[in-house]
Amino acid sequence: MRIIPAIDIIDGKCVRLRKGDYSTKKIYNEHPLEVAKQFEAHGIQFLHLVDLDGAKSKHIVNHKVLEQIASQTSLQIDFGGGLKTDDDLRIAFDSGATQITGGSIAVKDRETFIAWIESYGSDKIILGADVLDEKVAVSGWQEESTEELIPFIKSYLLKGIEYVICTDISKDGMLQGPSFDLYKKIISESQQNIKLIASGGISTFEELPKLAEIGCEGTIIGKAIYENRISLKQLEKFILNNKC
Repeated sequence: MRIIPAIDIIDGKCVRLRKGDYSTKKIYNEHPLEVAKQFEAHGIQFLHLVDLDGAKSKHIVNHKVLEQIASQTSLQIDFGGGLKTDDDLRIAFDSGATQITGGSIAVKDRETFIAWIESYGSDKIILGADVLDEKVAVSGWQEESTEELIPFIKSYLLKGIEYVICTDISKDGMLQGPSFDLYKKIISESQQNIKLIASGGISTFEELPKLAEIGCEGTIIGKAIYENRISLKQLEKFILNNKC
C-alpha cells in the first residue's frame, strides 16, 4: 500500500481544514516546499497536493506551488482542486503533476472528464469521490450532489478509471479514524480491479496495516502527520518493511 502524504494549499501556504470547512483553516507551514522535502527525506515517493483556492474558485490557482515542488523534489505528485477545463489540465501537467484528480468535474461534466481519461490514460487521471452519507459532494465540498457513491464509481470503472480517491468528509481532519466499512464496501461491490486510495480520518499508525489488509492501494495522510500523531520515521519504516 502506497503512503501518500497530503499538502493542502491556501494562499500558497500549507494548511488543514476540518470537514472541508474553510473557516477552520489552520496554517502549518508557510513554505510547502519545505514540507515536501521533509517527506522526501524520509523515503516518501508520493504526494497528494490539493489547491483549495482552486477548488473554491473553480479553476487552477496554486500551480506555481506545484511547479516548485515538482522541480525541486523527485516526488510523484497527484494534483487536484479546481481542474475544470482542458487548459487547467494542461497547466497542471506542464507544472509537473504526475497525475491529476478530478472530483466536481466528474459529476458536473462527465463528457469532459471521460475525454481526459481517453486522452491521457487511466494511469494519469484519478477519480475523486468525496462523499458524505454515501452521496458525492462537489465544489470543494460546499455542495452535495444526487450521485450515489457506489454507482458513481462503477460508472467510471466502466469508462476505464482505475484509481479512485475516496474521502469521507465526515472524517476528514477529525483524527477519529478512517471509514473502514465504507472502503470494504467499495472494494467488494466494485466487481472490478479498483485501485482505491483511502482518505480522511487517519489518526494512528495502527490504522495503516488495517487499510492495507482491506485492499486499499494507497492511503492519504494529512493532519495526523502535522499534529504528530504519526511520525515520518514510522512512515519511513512502514515503507521499507513493505517494499517488494
